Amino acid sequence: MESAPFLTGQFLLAMPGIGDPRFERAVIAMCAHDDEGALGIGIGEIIDGLGLHDLLKQFEIEPGAAPDVAVHFGGPVEPRRGFVIHSTDWQGQDTIDVAGRWALSGTIDILRAIAEGTGPSEWVVALGYAGWGEGQLDDEMTRHGWFSTDGEVGLIYDVDADDRWEMGFAAAGIDPRMLASSAGTA
Repeated sequence: MESAPFLTGQFLLAMPGIGDPRFERAVIAMCAHDDEGALGIGIGEIIDGLGLHDLLKQFEIEPGAAPDVAVHFGGPVEPRRGFVIHSTDWQGQDTIDVAGRWALSGTIDILRAIAEGTGPSEWVVALGYAGWGEGQLDDEMTRHGWFSTDGEVGLIYDVDADDRWEMGFAAAGIDPRMLASSAGTA
């Protein structure tokens, strides 16, 4: 099977009627996609009642300069594992560059830097991730379910989580109210 275009650095938007309630209106920032699989961080939903200060307390980090922003539902895989999508102006011990568009870090050093005011200029914190095995996402992209878009990086930092799904489609010139909740068969 020939592989679909690699989606690293793009956004995946869940189509209406995707069939999995965990991904209803999902917006996923794709951080890795290659022949071995794919990994993305959900940025379209926040975790009710969990703020960054709560998370920092769990690691015994004083919040310092960090605002008490909402923590995002990054995805159903390893929901207790934390990730930070951030601007490329900060580099930590495990930071990976995502197609030159944003960076991804998953160790405690970034949380400390954010609390100290020495972290990246822009960032979003999430728990969990969306993951796909070898060829799985490529196969899903051939069926009704996901829409990929380059989108603007501002979708991550400048748009409220509740508005990202609609804004992601709008940036691609699509009114999501006009989308069908199932694919046709011809």
